[in-house]
Amino acid sequence: MAERSTAAVDVADNSGEESLTAKADQSTSDGVAQHQKRDMNNDEAQGSAGTGSSGKETSPPELHSGHKLARRYRLEECVTRLDGFSSWRAVDEKLRRAVGVHLLPADHARARSVLAAARSSALLGDPRFVQVLDAVEENDLVYVVHEWLPDATELTTLLSSGPLEPHDAYQLVSQIASAMAAAHREGLAHLRLNPNAVLRASTGQWRIRGLAVNAALRGVSSDTPQRTDTEAIGALLYAALTQRWPYENDAYGLSGLPKDIGLIAPDQVRAGVHRGLSELAMRALANDGATASRHEAACTTPEELVKAIGEMPRIRPPEPAFTAPPEYQHTSYQQGTYGRPAPHPGVTQPVPAPPPPLQSRTGKALKWAVSALLIAALGLGSWQLADALMGGGGKPDDTQTQTQDDNEKDDKQPKPVKPIQVQGAQEYVVSGGAQAAGDVDKTYDGDSSTYWRTRSYADGPRLAPYKPGVGIAYDLGSVKEISAASIGLRYAGDHTTVHLYATDSLSPSTGIEGMKKIGTATTNGTSLTVKATESSKTQYVLLWITDVPKAPYDGYSGAGYKQGITDVKFMG
Repeated sequence: MAERSTAAVDVADNSGEESLTAKADQSTSDGVAQHQKRDMNNDEAQGSAGTGSSGKETSPPELHSGHKLARRYRLEECVTRLDGFSSWRAVDEKLRRAVGVHLLPADHARARSVLAAARSSALLGDPRFVQVLDAVEENDLVYVVHEWLPDATELTTLLSSGPLEPHDAYQLVSQIASAMAAAHREGLAHLRLNPNAVLRASTGQWRIRGLAVNAALRGVSSDTPQRTDTEAIGALLYAALTQRWPYENDAYGLSGLPKDIGLIAPDQVRAGVHRGLSELAMRALANDGATASRHEAACTTPEELVKAIGEMPRIRPPEPAFTAPPEYQHTSYQQGTYGRPAPHPGVTQPVPAPPPPLQSRTGKALKWAVSALLIAALGLGSWQLADALMGGGGKPDDTQTQTQDDNEKDDKQPKPVKPIQVQGAQEYVVSGGAQAAGDVDKTYDGDSSTYWRTRSYADGPRLAPYKPGVGIAYDLGSVKEISAASIGLRYAGDHTTVHLYATDSLSPSTGIEGMKKIGTATTNGTSLTVKATESSKTQYVLLWITDVPKAPYDGYSGAGYKQGITDVKFMG
């Protein structure tokens, strides 16, 4: 049985004291609900009311490893069996990738709401959320298929080794708040946002799992969903800064606050906490009587929290530590401390002066070698001078030598550059939705007024963490040697970075890390030339953009970080 990944979607999390698979059809408090009674029922109440108005408990389907759903999804390992549903790690045999699956009987009291939540979440298509891939009802079963991220790490695991650095905590609250603000604009809430639901990918991007679905599976609802999610983001930031849960109960492997002292600011719990982030956590947690420092207004929606983050000075990553190089050793006899007296505290040790130039054994040998070369050069020059004065038949040899030199120069002349005709193209999408898939042919139609463009992003120039990059794969018709590519760009400003990769088709079978890089270039203008760093032969070339400039409103999209490609020409 394969080891369970830390990135498995697990909606049945509890306080962290018991195993997630401890007792079927029994729900426990997660340490958050007790402080959100006016916004939603706690988990203990949901244990009786969450299964439907009839109070009838529905047993989870009795499935086993190896069972297939829709002749496609093969169940591998059950990671949760609780409250009438089960969660599995599975394999999508059609696309040959790992996925997660939530299963519950079709007659379960919450089956309809789970299907509705999953389909609504799938329509959002925001890469900051773990994506819902399928939501189906068949054969008396309801199942929801979602992404499985084996290279991501739960916030719970990250906090087990200590609090986050200020820059990491800033990125956490910034990305989570902006993602939840976007979800609420589409009418979607999470309602179970906790350290088990937040993941950090290997790229450093923070992602949220279980949007709407986790709450639907547990029957959780709220009259003030924006307020509930905002307080949950404040609790995540509090935990990231202090390694403590901001309530009295222990939860998610974190110790709660001491009883009877109330909610105190993070910088009073732990020394060295960033003051601005501490105040931000208190403003988000102000729903239950906490007061923010400096009497600033509480944040009760993710939009307000995003605005408060934007008013803060950006926290930059820490500078890399510099390690001083080892002291230079003059001779092999001075390695380590051999032959050198131990230094006394506070006393500066004198550095021995180097010997005068060319007085060592090596210097003397060098002087003799130089003298011998000078004598030989004088003799050779005298012989050539005498031969020239005597007119000793050197013309035929000179002519022959000149002819050979001309032939060598002709051989070394660069080969003429030939344009390569593009036969077809297709947009390459790694995550989320496409940019403008129907416009890729406009990048090689010879008309500089037409173009393919990216969407407009709020931050930049680097597209991450919104996307790892965007680009187009081109078909050259047959295998050809690529020497360079010229690219016309729609927008100037900041900087645009473009990479060229050799790939195996218009729909590459590997990620960027599995492709051979042809070249990279960066520009601040509207034209760019990427030269091949080494000889590359391929039929398919991926043009990959990772950095885009900030551009104004242009009639298609608002001001933001974006780019468009007008003309692409490959040379061989």
